[in-house]
Amino acid sequence: MADYHRPDSKTVQTLKDIANKLRIHSIESTNASNSGHPTSCCSMAEIMSVLFFHTMKYRVDDPRSPSNDRFVLSKGHAAPILYGAWAEAGLFPTSDLLNLRKIDSDLEGHPTPRLNFVDVATGSLGQGLSCAAGMAYTGKYWDKADYRVYCVIGDGESAEGSIWEALAFASNNKLDNLVAIFDVNRLGQSEATAFGHDVAVYQRRLESFGWKTHVVDGHCVESLCKALHEARTTEDKPTCIIAKTLKGKGINGIEDEDNWHGKPIGAKSAEALEVIKKNIINSGPHGIYPATPTMQVPHNDISNIRLSDSPNYEIGQKVATRAAYGTALAKIGKNSKHVVALDGDTKNSTFSLKFREAFPERFIECYIAEQNLVGVAMGCATRDRTVAFVSTFAAFLSRAYDQIRMGALSMTNVNFAGSHAGISIGEDGPSQMALEDLAMFRAVSGSTVFYPSDAVSTERAVELAANTKGICFIRTSRPNFPVLYKNDETFEVGKAKIVRQSNIDQVTIVASGVTMVEAVKAADQLAANGINVRLVDPFTIKPIDKQTLADCAKSTGGKVLTVEDHYPQGGIGEAVSAALSEEKDVVVKILAVTGLPRSGKADELLDKFGISARCIVDGVTGLIKL
Repeated sequence: MADYHRPDSKTVQTLKDIANKLRIHSIESTNASNSGHPTSCCSMAEIMSVLFFHTMKYRVDDPRSPSNDRFVLSKGHAAPILYGAWAEAGLFPTSDLLNLRKIDSDLEGHPTPRLNFVDVATGSLGQGLSCAAGMAYTGKYWDKADYRVYCVIGDGESAEGSIWEALAFASNNKLDNLVAIFDVNRLGQSEATAFGHDVAVYQRRLESFGWKTHVVDGHCVESLCKALHEARTTEDKPTCIIAKTLKGKGINGIEDEDNWHGKPIGAKSAEALEVIKKNIINSGPHGIYPATPTMQVPHNDISNIRLSDSPNYEIGQKVATRAAYGTALAKIGKNSKHVVALDGDTKNSTFSLKFREAFPERFIECYIAEQNLVGVAMGCATRDRTVAFVSTFAAFLSRAYDQIRMGALSMTNVNFAGSHAGISIGEDGPSQMALEDLAMFRAVSGSTVFYPSDAVSTERAVELAANTKGICFIRTSRPNFPVLYKNDETFEVGKAKIVRQSNIDQVTIVASGVTMVEAVKAADQLAANGINVRLVDPFTIKPIDKQTLADCAKSTGGKVLTVEDHYPQGGIGEAVSAALSEEKDVVVKILAVTGLPRSGKADELLDKFGISARCIVDGVTGLIKL
């Protein structure tokens, strides 16, 4: 550390003053809202002061500049001090802090990207470090820039397994541009944390995960400055600063006391503020401003991403939609250097392997750690640095549902491909069968849910997802399906396809994927018996094409049959029923997987659980008799 220069006494005192001003802002803003977490803010005041006014490089007039250092507040309940730091930096008046948690203010109880200085929503604990790791990976390996990423983590939330998934990922990928700061203030929400102030436990664990560690007094400005400087000079390892702090630091009668989590100070505020103010030497403008970034990182154009080549299949050719996903991913990767792919050690099954073979430098193997996989992708996608595609078995995405939910709050544009959906995967059995995934992704705010039925529509789904804002989910399947569509067929989000129709259709069948294959078989059998049916491929389950469904229902006497390789709850049947709920004289019969599935051959399972061609024929016959 020969080049380290200890900040002069004036700078040190100013940083202490700023820390105490941040405490005051946190107390006053939570009092004004009569809710919030001032004690959680007070423990990290010096950390925030040193980061924002001594260490980080960023432009206040352009908080989301791609050149800026990044900051993630994983302990999102400490949002008031984050808002206070930006106000002290000059982004907005400190008087605005008193609007905390008000309906007409974007200064919400936990940070969201409604604010231009927040990249990802936090508050569901344990998720921030994965997102920070994705940002750091992007900066080091793709942007090849010098911006750094800082993430403050609460000691309580460090019990979350996703934190340790992220720690392993960061060290494995040598993210020396990433700094995690553990705010070890000893107290959780309802009682003391598992390890209290035993910082040696944290240090041993973090070092075993391959991190460079520094144990510091989290209220010592000089120690924080020194540790953060050394982090900047450490190579090939991420750095963790283990800061021993006191919850409610500076508040007499509350500091390091239990039962003050998530409570404004209230009646004790006047005394607390008086004491804190006495510790401020210079109550006027602090005169310290962040350093500007040294490298200019260009903005990325991630619009109008297209397949490099049109689909190239023959009608009737049997191709698994998961294989078509891999083909399409490689095609859009060829046309845009900003497309990246991430997988959870299933790339030879999801076929994202095709992308890795074409563009190994843009592929991230996250191994079997789905929560971190999703968080890293969210970090990669921030500030439009990449167009990220995540793939694994659809069933395993349920493990990361909270990250996906928070992704919606983060306004992320991450795209998910879930393979091996439904009982049609066969012998692997129920643990591998995604039967809840449509419901899961349909419930996510602002999501788009694709369920392609052949290779052509799968390739177009990938292309559309790359250009669609918000979370997108593409459901792919294990078996090979016959190609239904010509290579030049056009597809749109929210527009269904009519696969088969006549002027004498008696029932509309809505199906996707493997059940469309079964529906075609059923239609042929019914036609042989003089019964014509209309086949509708919804293509997107959300948004669903209400108009086409309504027109088809009216043309077939109000009789609609849905069939899906999914549980009844939240799937195609419920989506169609909701779309037709205001139509008169329409009956919707739902065929879906009921009961607990088991291992077996795909055809046996489809028939046993009521979604085979035979069951569709029986369902149509029953509807006609109504």
